[in-house]
Amino acid sequence: MKTLKTFLVTTLLSSTLFFSCKNAESEAPAKSTFDLATAKTEIEAANKLTMDAFAKGDSVAIANMYANDAKLMFTGMPAVVGKAGIQSVFGGYIKGGVSKIELKTNEVWGSEDLLAEEGAVTIYVGEQIVGQEKFIVLWKKIGGQWKIIRDIANSDLAPQPAN
Repeated sequence: MKTLKTFLVTTLLSSTLFFSCKNAESEAPAKSTFDLATAKTEIEAANKLTMDAFAKGDSVAIANMYANDAKLMFTGMPAVVGKAGIQSVFGGYIKGGVSKIELKTNEVWGSEDLLAEEGAVTIYVGEQIVGQEKFIVLWKKIGGQWKIIRDIANSDLAPQPAN
């Protein structure tokens, strides 16, 4: 009986020790596959889609670059929230003669969920430059795609004197 008890206790202790030991691999933090250089390339590709949409006069495609609850904060106007308002703003620019924009990404910071982009935009009517601005855009990964959640820009040109 004593041998059976010893066997059971030893088996129980051994099993407890075996199953309670943690594998060193499971302790290691998961390696992120996020690469900031790749994310910057993805943002530049998204900006190319925006530039193409502007050239086509497609304010719907421009607005679709934004999240549903995005906020647009441009100089000389109150903040605009939501895709419908953002589409209206860009539609107004297109109707006002803006025919092309050039977006340049200078730097990108962030993680696989949220990126901040610093860049510059040149705005054209026909072939004439009518605006040069700097911007900060916050991008969020939504449904596997980068969407703009905040867009703030201001002009590099001196303010025009009031008449």
